[in-house]
Amino acid sequence: MNTRSMGAFRARVHRGTRQIGGTCIELEADGQRILLDLGLPLDADGASDDLLPDVAGLQGEDPSLSAIVISHGHGDHWGLLPLCKPAIPLVMGAATARIMGAAAPFAPNFFAPKVSKYLSDRTRLQIGPFRLTPYLVDHSAYDAYALEIEAAGRRLFYSGDIRAHGRKAALFEQLVRKPPQQIDTMLMEGSSLGRLNEHDHFESEQEIEARLIENFSRPGFVTISASAQNIDRMVGIYRACKRTNRTLLLDVYAMEILRATSNPNLPNVGWPNLSVYVPEYQRRHIARNQRFDLLEPYKSARIFREHIAAIADRVVMLFRPAMMRDVELGNLWNDARAIWSQWDGYLHDGPGAKLKADLLGRGIRLDVIHTSGHASIADLKRLANALNPGRLVPIHTFQGDRFSDYFANVTRRDDGEWWDV
Repeated sequence: MNTRSMGAFRARVHRGTRQIGGTCIELEADGQRILLDLGLPLDADGASDDLLPDVAGLQGEDPSLSAIVISHGHGDHWGLLPLCKPAIPLVMGAATARIMGAAAPFAPNFFAPKVSKYLSDRTRLQIGPFRLTPYLVDHSAYDAYALEIEAAGRRLFYSGDIRAHGRKAALFEQLVRKPPQQIDTMLMEGSSLGRLNEHDHFESEQEIEARLIENFSRPGFVTISASAQNIDRMVGIYRACKRTNRTLLLDVYAMEILRATSNPNLPNVGWPNLSVYVPEYQRRHIARNQRFDLLEPYKSARIFREHIAAIADRVVMLFRPAMMRDVELGNLWNDARAIWSQWDGYLHDGPGAKLKADLLGRGIRLDVIHTSGHASIADLKRLANALNPGRLVPIHTFQGDRFSDYFANVTRRDDGEWWDV
């Protein structure tokens, strides 16, 4: 690593100036350092030591690494944490930590974080020479934050992953209306560049809900493939079920994620139009690990496979490929249809492509009903104009060279390059 400066506030992006995912930013001031995110690249098969960025203290002793700050709970922003020394202080939102802990028993390479400090909306936090102000933002991950960091008299703003068309769109409008002032450098995500025209917008979550209502209004058993951690989408699916008098079947994993938010306004046991189905693979996993406690909160809401067939025409099942045989054994594929409510890039290879092929083999088309977790170019322009940074550095994008077409004061940086904030 370069010789450390004792006075300046410096930064370098380890991964993200020319790709989406695997985000990691290192900040340094007064001989101390923090990381913003430590993500797993989207094209990686799994976490491995060779993917760790060249950051002193991740695996060896270096007390100058003061903390790792996680902006939100998507794996491309935290997925390399399990490879780090457990003594490094972790900072993230409280709900993010609970959701990661709730997901841990169901994941093959689980990671339940031990958090030193929590992010909270617009509540300042001091980490060594760094003063952090988190801003709760609209994103497809629950409890996601943008971050303002001040050190050595300079200010950096990191957008994290952000959008303006979700159920928390008011947070984006609040940020644009009352932005942080005197930002010297802004690190802004640009996931939508190359995917959307300048004046186009992604569908809102409310528009997605309307499309789901239209689909659910037609007869037949419905499976929907969506991330249980996309809470906005879970709400939309549930609301569409209520509007069409269908019962939403959620598995234990999805219920545990919803419960981990500690938000009483989200679907839970006892709510109408909601039942809990434990698929065979989850049942075996729970038995193998002796985690019967995971079933206890949902006993009153459980439904069993033999009973689903009787109400199949009025059911929507949150579905993943491991549940294919459950549907088959329940004789539910006749007159069924399937919805994909995730990024359609996952359908090009891997489990998504196999699911699509398996469904086509049964004569079932996979309809895509989804919207992005990232801001449109038009909304990114509103954000950049509101903050008016001294310079804007592209991150979390494959199209960084196009930023100058849309934004002012753009400065390109390379992965691994130190620069003064």
